[in-house]
Amino acid sequence: MATTRDEKAVNITPAGSNQAPAPSAKYDEKVDGIHEIGLDRMDSEEAQVLEGHLDVTEEDLLQAKAAAETLSLEEVVKLMKNVVSMHGRDPNFPHVVLEKIQEFLANEQNIRSNPEKHHDIITEMKIEAALIQSNSPYAEVRAVVDNTDDPSTPCSTIRSWTIGILFSVILAFVNQLFSVRQPSISIESNVAQLLAFPLGKAWEMWMPYYEFTLFGTKHNLNPGRFSKKEHMLIAIMANTAKSLPYTQYIVWTQVLPQYFNQPYANSFAYQILIALSTNFIGYGLAGITRRFIVYPSYCVWPASLVTIALNSALHHEENHTVPGPFKRLYSMSRFKFFMWAFGAMFVYFWFPNYLFEALTFFSWMQWIAPNNLNLSILTGFQNGTGMFNPFPTFDWNVLLFDSVDPLMVPAFTTFNKTFGMAFFGFIILGIWYTNVWNTGYLPINSNRVFDHYGNLYKVSQAIDEKGMFDEAKYMDYSAAYLSAANTIVYFAFFAIYAATISHIILFHRAEIAIGFRNIWKTVKPKRWSKRSATGESIEEEDVGYKDVHNRLMAVYPEVSELWYLGCLVIAMTLGFAGVAAWPTYTTAGVVPYGLFLAIIFVIPIGIIKAMTGIEVTLNVLAEFIGGAWVEGNALAMNFFKSFGYVTCAHAISFANDLKLAHYIKIPPRHTFTAQMVATLISTFICTGVLNFQVNIENICQTNAPMRFFCPGINTFFTAAVLWGTIGPVKVFGIHGQYKWLLLGFPIGLCIPVIFWLVIRKFPRNKFIRQFHPVALFYGALNWAPYSMSYCWPAVPIAWLSWIYVRNRYLAFWSKYNFVLSAAFSAGIALSGIVMLFSVQWARVSVEWWGNTQPYKGCEDTACTIKTLSEGERFYPWWDANKVPAP
Repeated sequence: MATTRDEKAVNITPAGSNQAPAPSAKYDEKVDGIHEIGLDRMDSEEAQVLEGHLDVTEEDLLQAKAAAETLSLEEVVKLMKNVVSMHGRDPNFPHVVLEKIQEFLANEQNIRSNPEKHHDIITEMKIEAALIQSNSPYAEVRAVVDNTDDPSTPCSTIRSWTIGILFSVILAFVNQLFSVRQPSISIESNVAQLLAFPLGKAWEMWMPYYEFTLFGTKHNLNPGRFSKKEHMLIAIMANTAKSLPYTQYIVWTQVLPQYFNQPYANSFAYQILIALSTNFIGYGLAGITRRFIVYPSYCVWPASLVTIALNSALHHEENHTVPGPFKRLYSMSRFKFFMWAFGAMFVYFWFPNYLFEALTFFSWMQWIAPNNLNLSILTGFQNGTGMFNPFPTFDWNVLLFDSVDPLMVPAFTTFNKTFGMAFFGFIILGIWYTNVWNTGYLPINSNRVFDHYGNLYKVSQAIDEKGMFDEAKYMDYSAAYLSAANTIVYFAFFAIYAATISHIILFHRAEIAIGFRNIWKTVKPKRWSKRSATGESIEEEDVGYKDVHNRLMAVYPEVSELWYLGCLVIAMTLGFAGVAAWPTYTTAGVVPYGLFLAIIFVIPIGIIKAMTGIEVTLNVLAEFIGGAWVEGNALAMNFFKSFGYVTCAHAISFANDLKLAHYIKIPPRHTFTAQMVATLISTFICTGVLNFQVNIENICQTNAPMRFFCPGINTFFTAAVLWGTIGPVKVFGIHGQYKWLLLGFPIGLCIPVIFWLVIRKFPRNKFIRQFHPVALFYGALNWAPYSMSYCWPAVPIAWLSWIYVRNRYLAFWSKYNFVLSAAFSAGIALSGIVMLFSVQWARVSVEWWGNTQPYKGCEDTACTIKTLSEGERFYPWWDANKVPAP
């Protein structure tokens, strides 16, 4: 029962059944005609050895033994062959278990002939097979996800829908209204889940029992105890509603006079059409790709485990003692542990975020000589690289800068991204110190774009009054220049796109083939099915194997692919209407372009996200292709970017919600309806708030009220002009400024091939198996404006949690690890909101050394290795006859 350590032991579901078996009695079993000793006769010492070999807790082992008694050797061999084909190169799958399985299969004939001599390995393989079939092969999943289900548990109730809709409205309204504030305010789904719990319990206590019929179904105003399924359905609605329509950026830049100044974009019909299109188009892909990135057991989705851990902590009242560090037994319940950790982080976060900011930007080495260039570059937190500061921060929120919590994702993800960031950090230092591409005149680690005076690029000086590229003005002004770190970021983007495709083809082609075969099995005409001698249709076995969660979910009616396909068609139709019915200067082909790009990448990106917890976004690729396609037209490029990026991003986000529902056993049709309703509500609320915002006086200007300075919109507009108006051909083309960065594509394509060959050469080396080329390039993406000071602190945390504690105290780790992650995240979120609406809103500051020291010297104003005199400039290094530049 690995997921709910706070509940009583439950029976395990055997393979091929949706019902739990009766408790097994002690008996001996005949396997292939040979008598074997019963599995239940293991002594405690043997059990401890098995726990280490199979990466299981004592409780997992006890449950698996009962199911293992029912398995024959033939069944075990068949299952283990499937396991090796699906998990052979899975870095999440326990390496010691994989070695045992490979040893077992390599000696298959000898084991079949002499089972008595191989009793130990047969016993281990039976228990591992039982774990795989009746639970999950991953300890992190067993830690929080229940392997049983009660279909009668209330889920789609008046209570869950009322609270879910309430939080959908609140999150959409608050997140949209304050999205243009600097700093922004946003309410995350885990905060909504936390706040929804007391509302659900209050409803349970105070609402009357009143039964009525609605749409032919009986409902009760108070269905009884507030269930975890109701709570998770609310969380899914909140998670869906928190995402703002990406097309709002297009509308902002069209409407406001300081940008493109196109009044027609004030039309609510125009805004809602493009918003509905981009918000719903991802659902079609998420549903169609379920068999690739949701249903398979290897698709763990680490982020969902933290959400489930919070849900479990709030709903499981019983508790079990577990052994842990310092040779002690720990009996604190998950709920109590969550509340203590949440409270502690809520209080502590006031120090680094408000009272003592030096705890966040702990550049203690740079403080020795704040104006020392080399010291600041090598150890600085904000304007340096932070490459050589071993203790850069005491702020947990810094570790979450890229939403990849070191307690949440596997340790190999943290190690790979940190190694990748460090490796490319040395290249950045080399580029900057040698003044390659004039980077020495610019800050080393900035994501801004500069002109040839070393100042921020003024896009208004390169465009006409319609926002189109003006070559004469451009030639009178400047080309666009990137910082050293930003050049590496673009190189890494190009590399990661190629690496994603080649990595998936080499390492996961078998899993993708299984997904396609299972889709074909679902959609093929019945007349093509295999038939018996009497002409009856023979039920085909699923390709691969069905884990317990798939078997438990089989009792609920599935959502047809046609539903998702219909959603996709409607969303595309709305997109065609929005783009074609107004003067957007954009081809309607932008909609299928976004879909085509997402179709190529959604499965590779989905598999990587599900296994590693990191997400590859298509924003730069969509921007690159769109800018090259419609060079000189920034608005058209914005549409290419939006549809190309959002379609895949939303599909991945919705797939994560589907996995949440899959783990908690929420009926698929309830999940589908909840996602649709929450998205519809969120889209209309956000669009309505946007219409109000654009009419606020001085919005997005330096004198804007309520700090509505619109930093994200300014960045979006700058990117639109640079890559849509000036165009990527001038910047990255074959004769362009940064043409060598395009080497990222072939290098990214080749690196996974090298790793694949090395792993084939050394298949049993557990360290080589932990290298992940996509995660390595992902580390490089974190540069500009982030530094190693953000990334490095996660390494010791990941090692302590996933390596040290997990390997020594698995039961302790299983009970508390993900709860701790959820508690810290929720504590930071609520503490930040309270601070924002109190002391920060009132602009009450605390002036003392701890809040001023982090902003002195080069940490205040970025230092450069090369300087320019007043009016002096630097010059292009490329052939200006082929790519003109001032």
